[in-house]
Amino acid sequence: MSFWEGDSLAEKFLHIEREQTVRLKELTFLDPVQYVYNPLDYAWEPHQDYVRKYCQSCKKVLFLGMNPGPFGMAQTGVPFGEVQLVRDWLQVRGQVSRPACEHPKRPIRGLECPQTEVSGARFWGFFRSVCASPEAFFRHCFVHNHCPLLFISQSGRNLTPADLPAAQRERLMQVCDDALCEAVKLLGVAVVIGVGRFAEQRARKALLAAGIPVQVEGVMHPSPRNPQANKGWDAIIRARLEELGVMSLVAD
Repeated sequence: MSFWEGDSLAEKFLHIEREQTVRLKELTFLDPVQYVYNPLDYAWEPHQDYVRKYCQSCKKVLFLGMNPGPFGMAQTGVPFGEVQLVRDWLQVRGQVSRPACEHPKRPIRGLECPQTEVSGARFWGFFRSVCASPEAFFRHCFVHNHCPLLFISQSGRNLTPADLPAAQRERLMQVCDDALCEAVKLLGVAVVIGVGRFAEQRARKALLAAGIPVQVEGVMHPSPRNPQANKGWDAIIRARLEELGVMSLVAD
């Protein structure tokens, strides 16, 4: 992957993502996938704002999500991007258009979306509670998704990469693994923390295959589908990040 020599780190990161999007457009997805949303296309403005604001320097820790949720990054272009926190705490701005083909039950409303992404509200809500400002969090950390695509079935159900047929999933994962490895090298990451088991396992597999000596760990996903997360995710994530030595990097 080549960069213009004078490009900032943020611009180099965005270049990796644009290259990833070009490769993803070459893929075809079959049943059960009926709709594919790529917020790196229609929500590029807020995504670009997020990267340019908060990815200006190398990062010790990369929190890695799996792929966008329908009321999070799919609306805002920001990983775990619950609308209110993206708009009011992260102060991300930008126009959001719409996917070329949109499911009637999953409209894109951008930063005006009235629904709450519970996973994103828990994720960014926790860091808002322990960090004096977004800058305090992003001084050493960044948040990124392994795959930028949202998959939707005919009924409007959210499909994860794990729900895809094996052959389609492997082609998708190869493109996303390659982009992840480029991003980790660019940012000089020491620790990748997968949010949820899928992201953790995928990061470990991709980085090991590429010979990139980076520590890979995992934290529980904050999804409301996870009964344990519903019992108090804040306490669980705090204990895990203290165990990993990460709380001292973000807490004031």
